[in-house]
Formats: sequence, C-alpha cells, structure tokens
Amino acid sequence: MHVVIMGCGRVGASLAAALQRLDHTVAVVDKDPESFHRLSRHFHGSHVTGNGFDRQVLVEAGIERAGAFAAVSNGDNSNIVSARVARETFGVDHVVARIYDPKRAEVYQRLGIPTVATVPWTTDRFLRMLLPEGVATDWRDPSGSVAVLRLPLHEGWVGKRVLDLETALGCRVAFVMRFGNGVLARPHTVIQADDTVYVAALSGTVTDVTATAQRPPEESE
Repeated sequence: MHVVIMGCGRVGASLAAALQRLDHTVAVVDKDPESFHRLSRHFHGSHVTGNGFDRQVLVEAGIERAGAFAAVSNGDNSNIVSARVARETFGVDHVVARIYDPKRAEVYQRLGIPTVATVPWTTDRFLRMLLPEGVATDWRDPSGSVAVLRLPLHEGWVGKRVLDLETALGCRVAFVMRFGNGVLARPHTVIQADDTVYVAALSGTVTDVTATAQRPPEESE
C-alpha cells in the first residue's frame, strides 16, 4: 500500500520508517526541506516540499494511488485541513490526524476524520508506567471525557450483579472477559471468579471508581 505522511517531525519520520519496514511505499510531505534530515538513511521513499493541504503537492506525493494518509505535523489546523482534503477530495480510505487539543478532536471525529488526541494519549501512557496496574485507562474518547479501563475488583464482588457494581461505582460495565471470550454483560449478569471487568467512566472519576472497586462491597440492609 502507498501511504502519504504530512509532517516530517520525529513522529512523521518514525512512522515513515515503520511503514517502510512493513513493505509499504511511503511519501513524506513537509513545508520545511530541512525536516527531511530526520528520515532514516535507509529511507528510500519520496519526500515532497510543500503544504500538506495543497492539492498539487499531494498529487506529487502520490495521493491519487494512496491507501492511507497520516497528518502528523505540529499544527492542529494544518493536520485537519490536509486530512479532509485527502478524504473528501481524493477519497483516501484510511485517514488519521494528530490533534493536540482534545476538545477539538471530538469535533473532527464528527466530521468523519479519525484523530489521535496527543495529550490524553500521552498522559495515559505515562500513567501506565507510573501507577499500579489497573489505574490507567485502556481507551479514551477523542475529547478525553470518557475512559474505558480494566477494573481491579475486590474478591468480595464475586457473586454480585453487574447492576450492583454499576450502582456502587457510578459507572457502566462495558464488557467482561470470561474464559477468554468477551461478554456484553446485562444488569443481572453475575460476576464470576476470574472475570476481567472493563468499565466506562467519566475521566474525572477514574481514580474514585478504581478505589471503590478495590474495596469489598457494602452489604445492603
């Protein structure tokens, strides 16, 4: 597959090298010709100087035969405009844009452009390395508002209903991994030993949700 990358910063250069190792053809676009020095000396794709949202520049980079386009420059506006041109003008199937502002990322998702919200994603990666297992999230929506995380449960929750867990934690059970299979749990589904429970929670409540789950459930009178 041919892939066009807009932006030859560290991310763009690394992505180009990774795609080439997977035997894809790659073209990199950047308005600063000096940026191409970041490309690996083993890179044998093409590089085009110009703005990534300029149609002629994209044509020169092979956008008309591209199966994928990645906008990873350091500007949100440039990334989203070039991504929309790739999708709407040239009909590229797989398009993604890197966005620094998580609030804007949600808007762009609604326009049909998949985004990587850099700040929330990076934050979660650091949390995975700094904090105990189960505290960091496994997925976060582009706005950073809702998180999905694997929940470390106290053994006292075994035998309790999903509804009881949701009520106590103030979140929703997204799914349960049981014997290696994903299960869409219903409110009256009973939690079993060795279940791995994933919940969806508002980002600001993740710490409280995790702490509550690690305590035994309060017995109702």
